[in-house]
Amino acid sequence: MRVSLHNRTIHAVKLTLIMLLSSILILSGCEDSASSALNTVPAVAEALTPAAEPGEPVSFWVATDTHYLDKTLEDGGQAFQTYVTGGDGKMLPYSDELTEALVRDVEQNKPAFLILSGDLTNNGEEGSHNELAAKLHRMEAAGTRVYVTPGNHDINNPWARSFDGDKQVVAKHINVEDFLRIYDDFGYNEAVSRDADSLSYAVKAAPGLWLLMLDSAQYAHNEEYNFPQTDGRLLPSTLAWIDDNVKRAAQEHASVITVMHHNLLSHTSMAVSGFKLNNSQETMKAFRRNGLNLVLSGHIHMQDIRRDPPEASIDPALPVYDIATSAFAVNPHQYGRMTFDPASRAVTYHTAQVDVDGWAKANHKTDPHLLNFKAYAEQIFAENSYDKAMKRLKESSFTEAQKQSMAEVMSKLNVKYFAGNAADSLEEIRAMPGFKLWESMEGGFMSGYIRSMAEHAEVSNTSLEMILTTQ
Repeated sequence: MRVSLHNRTIHAVKLTLIMLLSSILILSGCEDSASSALNTVPAVAEALTPAAEPGEPVSFWVATDTHYLDKTLEDGGQAFQTYVTGGDGKMLPYSDELTEALVRDVEQNKPAFLILSGDLTNNGEEGSHNELAAKLHRMEAAGTRVYVTPGNHDINNPWARSFDGDKQVVAKHINVEDFLRIYDDFGYNEAVSRDADSLSYAVKAAPGLWLLMLDSAQYAHNEEYNFPQTDGRLLPSTLAWIDDNVKRAAQEHASVITVMHHNLLSHTSMAVSGFKLNNSQETMKAFRRNGLNLVLSGHIHMQDIRRDPPEASIDPALPVYDIATSAFAVNPHQYGRMTFDPASRAVTYHTAQVDVDGWAKANHKTDPHLLNFKAYAEQIFAENSYDKAMKRLKESSFTEAQKQSMAEVMSKLNVKYFAGNAADSLEEIRAMPGFKLWESMEGGFMSGYIRSMAEHAEVSNTSLEMILTTQ
């Protein structure tokens, strides 16, 4: 069966802008209830609290938007290549190798736990979920606990596909019950509480530290709409459930980190929808009411850290940080390494690239792209960014040389922007002739995107040190 996923989005009004963003390699990216029976907390949950000495700092990692695609679902043929080149920058041809390299990084560094904050799979394929879970079991066997929460791609996704020659073929996708069955060992069985109306749960991740793993995705009507709903929200009942669990954490004087797929804060100055929670203001009020001052999110695919209110503000409101870790599936294929000190409640965060090159050498791979993956992945991302810019500028009045100069700016800036370190090269990029040509354009999505990437960042987008509130 021949299917065109991108053509369908023309009829999906809510997704039009999101797919427009995806087409230029930038911001990638009902009955909302799960069965109460499925969300029954195991009687042994309290016994699963990790053992550690009080006051001992803990190391943990966070990754998001792995978009894992089971290798057996693609043959590298024309349909797959067309899908990849027309997509939003995900390195799907090396999805399995990327994830294997992450397993190796975990096994070598042994963080106490790993958080995966949604969009675990490419489009919710059952085979992709099962294969990813097998890799997560290996991480746990090596001593690292894994906690997952779903994203908008993962459940009831009618866009699940395999690729056979020049055809896209409908693949089996999973539902809520399947998700809980596949990932029950990765947070749900350890939960001290589960939300009756979503796949949210609370877990004691370390002494003095709770995680609220929040389900912000909307997937109940995906099959009815015939596309995965991209925007997110937290249900009113979930916000009430958060209130209750913060009170429980307070009884132990624990600190709490909230994790969800969608963003709490805006991570771009552009007027785009679908990334920040639909009810972000209501959610922020609930978080401030409960002293929740750190959110780990994803969804937007690029690396960015925001604080509300900003550092320069005189607003007396509790500062809340939202760390949007860049998509693991997209260059520079990084994740966040974090620490928590229960004595001071200090949290640190910094990005780290997965070591595909080291994994390839250790496993005697001969593919030159894998052996030099860091350089290869950046080159592919840069070339695709260049090509997308040239396509956008095709009908413009600029000369061919000017278009090429502008595309060079897009290529260089987009690589830095997604990595979260555009600020390091802004002076150089602003001095490029092509940047001034972008600035000369009046209106237009692409020129607005270039300007947004070149804005000065108030804080580092790749590292953070902050103090968690004690409940």
